[in-house]
Amino acid sequence: MILSQGAIYKTHPVKNSFLTYIWRLKPCRLNIAGFIARKVAFNNNQSFSRFIIRLAIAATTISVAAMILALAFTNGFQSAISQKIFNFWGHIRVQHYEPTKSVISEEYPIDRNDTVEQLPKTLAGIRGIQAYATKNAILKTAESLEGVLFKGIDQLYDSVRLQSFLKEGRWMQFPDSGYSNEIVLSAYTAGQLKLKTNDQVLIYFIQSDGSPPRARKLTVSGIYKTGIEEYDKLIAMGDLRLIQRLNNWLPNQVGGYEVFLEKQDDMDLMNEAIFSRLPMLWNSKTIFEIYPNIFDWLSLQDQTIGITLIIMIIVAVLNLITCLIILVLERTRMVGILKALGASDRTIQHIFLYNGAIITLMGIGFGNLLGFTLLWLQNKFKFIRLPEDMYYIDKAEILVIPWQIIAVNLGTFLICIAVLTIPSLIVRKIQPVKAIQWK
Repeated sequence: MILSQGAIYKTHPVKNSFLTYIWRLKPCRLNIAGFIARKVAFNNNQSFSRFIIRLAIAATTISVAAMILALAFTNGFQSAISQKIFNFWGHIRVQHYEPTKSVISEEYPIDRNDTVEQLPKTLAGIRGIQAYATKNAILKTAESLEGVLFKGIDQLYDSVRLQSFLKEGRWMQFPDSGYSNEIVLSAYTAGQLKLKTNDQVLIYFIQSDGSPPRARKLTVSGIYKTGIEEYDKLIAMGDLRLIQRLNNWLPNQVGGYEVFLEKQDDMDLMNEAIFSRLPMLWNSKTIFEIYPNIFDWLSLQDQTIGITLIIMIIVAVLNLITCLIILVLERTRMVGILKALGASDRTIQHIFLYNGAIITLMGIGFGNLLGFTLLWLQNKFKFIRLPEDMYYIDKAEILVIPWQIIAVNLGTFLICIAVLTIPSLIVRKIQPVKAIQWK
């Protein structure tokens, strides 16, 4: 008899057995390796191999689920923090060229420019552009003092993107003339000064020319919290026209522009396009250049997730290799009988490779089910909480990127199958006579 994967050919008669019927068949296409692999994998009899198969499926399930969760949580973490920064400061900042200027400090005034303000209409990919200015100030109450950087915005500012930060009250209201006498404080600053909405606070603006500070009494209209310490401990928001008056600027002078993009991935490309349209002595910088420490920290998460993926794949592979070795050893008699009947080493190897593929696919399937179930539960009930003062967010955020999930599933399957060829080589060393006598 010649038995090969995919075909059984009649070679000699055998009487009074089931094999007589098989051998007398005409040449037929039978996936013998796949058939035997399924019988081994889905064997209902209580056996050690059945326990090992279930253990391997469980290990693969946990590994795949862990990789899906790690990717979704890391992506969500990076996206949530990045979006907070973009919503607060924009993607690109345009202002007067000042190479020695610190990241957060008062700006040199620039005149409003129609070319710049019309960029959303002339340059695709820009969602909006907003004027702003900042000024150093000290907030004073009867009990304490607190230094802030007063950020002035105008009535055209799109406060919708800041709405998620507002915890109490409302944003400033801008009168038709004069300037707004309202201010929005961070929850940290309000807590330090023991202020609530509708309370009044005395603010002293530091004059850059060395003259005495100029005082104003403002009403707290709202309290915000971004969760980003650099902002919450420093920034207070008010009317741009108040800064213009204090600095003796003209009504058309501002500190700079914040540019908001449709896609953050286009930031560098859009920055070059914007810079080429700016007047002389103007400069543009991406928010990555302005706050490199935060984004470098976020980039470190990519390395962490890479290490996690490698560890999880190694765990899955080692479990499958162990499972396959045990299956080969436990099925030694079966291997000897198949060899005695004429099965080639290649065919028997395929039996165990099919077995490994079945285990891997089941583990991947259950892993996806487990992973996405946990993601759905987190998205609905937010049961994983984080200390906001350390991580900038108060709950674990989720972002699923389809191509990453496909890569995890496909990569796990291909790596496992490639590595499983190693233990399947054991069958080449099994001798039929000794294997049949194996007990």
